[in-house]
Amino acid sequence: MSIFGKLMSKIFGREEEVAAPVVPVPKAVSVPPAVAAAATAPAAATAVVDVEAILEGLAAKNPQKLNWRTSIVDLMKLLGLDSSLAARKELAKELNYTGNTNDSASMNIWLHKQVMVKLAANGGKVPDDLK
Repeated sequence: MSIFGKLMSKIFGREEEVAAPVVPVPKAVSVPPAVAAAATAPAAATAVVDVEAILEGLAAKNPQKLNWRTSIVDLMKLLGLDSSLAARKELAKELNYTGNTNDSASMNIWLHKQVMVKLAANGGKVPDDLK
């Protein structure tokens, strides 16, 4: 799996921890499969993952004070991913970074912004100031 794929999986996979609890349907109630599918299809199509809420929740539980809002290194650390320069260069390659990967400061700023844009493009709710 790509580094961005792992990053997305770590965030989007946490959706169930933040989502509202599921209320079980009593066994006596029988719903035809077509009706059940029609009822759940719109919800699935409009499901949005609140990226900020998930990351804030993870940050609150983390003993380190990580600045995930501006630092790609801290964001990757928060998600338990390898944040080494080599890993960030690989992520830059995946996301089609065209700048100089030896200028890690510029690359890191671009990576953070691009990751937030890509999360938003893939169904994540990301505040405008992070994109």
